[in-house]
Amino acid sequence: MSLPSQSASNMPIRLRKLIGAVVLITLVTLWALVAMALAQFPAIKANRLIETIYYVVAGLGWVLPAMPLIRWMSRADPS
Repeated sequence: MSLPSQSASNMPIRLRKLIGAVVLITLVTLWALVAMALAQFPAIKANRLIETIYYVVAGLGWVLPAMPLIRWMSRADPS
């Protein structure tokens, strides 16, 4: 009986990259849609400094959830 973590480590790198690419594209698309919706709040639009900070955080914020995914995608195949 294999554990889920063992079967995931047996996954070939090409399959991990395919799955990761689909998940990454979905993540970025959803992140952008949510960021655009939140950018319309009056509290953000009222102050240019807050708006600038929001766009910097929203523009770079998707990187944090993507880092573990990219690390998993690029992990070497088991020998």
